[in-house]
Parts: sequence; C-alpha cells; structure tokens
Amino acid sequence: MFYRIAAIARHNWIVRLRDPGQIISYIAMPMVLMLVLKPLYVRALDAGSTQVATGLMVMFSVFAIGLAGNSILSERTWRTWDRLRVSRAPAIELLVGKTFPIFLVMVLQQTILVIYGVIAIGLPLPAEPWWVALAILIWAFALLAIGAALATLVRSHGELSVISDVGALTLSSLGGALVPLSIMPEWAQIAGHASPGYWALTMLQAAVAGNESAMLLPASVLLAIGLVAGAFAARRLARGWSRGKLM
Repeated sequence: MFYRIAAIARHNWIVRLRDPGQIISYIAMPMVLMLVLKPLYVRALDAGSTQVATGLMVMFSVFAIGLAGNSILSERTWRTWDRLRVSRAPAIELLVGKTFPIFLVMVLQQTILVIYGVIAIGLPLPAEPWWVALAILIWAFALLAIGAALATLVRSHGELSVISDVGALTLSSLGGALVPLSIMPEWAQIAGHASPGYWALTMLQAAVAGNESAMLLPASVLLAIGLVAGAFAARRLARGWSRGKLM
C-alpha cells in the first residue's frame, strides 16, 4: 500500500516542481500585501499585526484549493484516470497519492508565512510553536479535502478556477480574513460562522496566542469538514468519476 502511494505521490511531486509558478505566487503575494497593509491594520486595530498576518495567510491558503483540485482534474484532462483505476491501488490510495504533495506545499506555504509574519510584520512569536504547527496541519487537511471533492464535481479547469477563486475571496472575507468579524454587518457575522475560513482564522489566532482550549472547537469543525469532504471525494472517484460523464 505505502509503495503504491509513494509512487503516485513521487510522480505528482515531480510534476508540481516542474511548474512552481502558482506555488510561488501564493507565497509572494501575501508577503507583499502584509507589508503594504500592515500600517493600516496597526492603526485601526489593537492586534493589527496578528490580524493582517493570519488573515492573509488564511486567504491565500484558500486559493490553494485550486492546486489540490487541479492535481486530480488533470488526470481527467489527460484521460489517464481510468488507467490508474485499473491498477491494484484502490481509490483511497490514488486520492492520497495525488494530494499528498499538495498537502506538503500547503504546509510549507503556511510555515513560510508564519515565519515571515514574525520577522517582518510583527506577528507575536508563538509561545508554543507546536500548536501553530498543529493548526497548520489541520487547516491544510481541510483545504485538501475540499479541493479534492470540488475536483470530482467540476467539468473543466476553467470551472474549477472560477469556483476556487471566487470561493476563496468569499469564504475568507466572510470568515474575517480581511476585516474582523466583530466590525462587519450583523448578517455577515452570522454567515461567517458557515465559512471554513472563519474557523481557520479563529484556530490560527488561538494557536499564535498559545490558547489551546480556544483551538478545540475550530479544530474539531475543520477536521469534520475535511473528513466529510475527503469521504465524498473518495466515493466519487471509486464510482468511475473520470468516465464519459460525471456520476
């Protein structure tokens, strides 16, 4: 089992390294925006440095949903998914092998942005870094599962791009990534609780503050989202998703 997963993951890691532009942009763009927006947030909010750093981390990590989706959807575009399905690897192994390299990319992205936030933006140095590491892993898992599930529903890369980009802006904005939820309209405060971005931002800010008890609820919500989305994606893939029409 592990040999098959490793073989698939290694192939997808090589493919990803050959075209790193999207990964670089999702790391470089939040760095630039953090520097530009920091003065505004620091003047407007008591914890402005934490808000701008964690908010943009969440926003641009949601954009990475497209990376996870494309890693699976490409197999349909290339008409190679059915070839993979006739191998000895079941759907769950194919799913893990295809998405694990993207999981590493997401974790790397978030780790770099946390370090950058501490060094350049004034993000408070986490008192207990392992809580931040755990928060990053949970959030990356949830995003990965959402991206995989989305890839089994859309019919083209263009469709995936539109949904992931518009969804990233909507979910992260409603979640308080750009403006704290407390100063948003009442309807947005209510709707924000339905956004994974809200739970991710709450969890990351609690992790930075070293408040592990405040991490429990958002971490549980994100794990539940990830498990449901991952199970949905595995079921879709096992039912012959890549054939002539979606099932």
